Amino acid sequence: MEEINYKAIIESILFTMGDSVELDKIANALELDKKKTQQLIEELMHEYEEADRGIAIMELDGAYQMCTQPNTYEYLIRIAKQPKKHVLTDVLLETLSIIAYKQPITRVEIEKIRGVSCDHAVNKLLEYNLIQELGRLDAPGKPLLFGTTEDFLRCFGVHSIDELPVLAPDQVEEFRQEAEQETQVKLGI
Repeated sequence: MEEINYKAIIESILFTMGDSVELDKIANALELDKKKTQQLIEELMHEYEEADRGIAIMELDGAYQMCTQPNTYEYLIRIAKQPKKHVLTDVLLETLSIIAYKQPITRVEIEKIRGVSCDHAVNKLLEYNLIQELGRLDAPGKPLLFGTTEDFLRCFGVHSIDELPVLAPDQVEEFRQEAEQETQVKLGI
């Protein structure tokens, strides 16, 4: 009986799909349990790392994706059209951080935290595919809920939201006091 090359199948799945693929979907396709499948993927990730290849397998919140190594980017842009660079202004970063830490969150909740309208910022973040609609809140008006995407994880180099830095309570208090002082200066108090 011919032995199945599971690693080759995993490579084919990840290469063909392009986007990330959840571990359980890969395990189902291989007809293996999740533990064995994850072990095979981790071995494959290590093999790519050891061989110093131009591609790698990245874990993104329980899913896996084949992607290029960051150090090959300059060569890729010589071949492909240079991708449009998205500029993340302070307003976009502030809105994105609120969404990342408070997700799922509605537009009204974001505006309550920021104190100003966030329509433009939310629309830009949706356009840049850094956030996505997660559904609707079961409340009057059924407002949309927003959360971050896998592109957000990739852009900020984290595997899951749990890896985002945590602010200490004294830092939060310090930021609150600075915001109050800025508001008083603007209002001439």
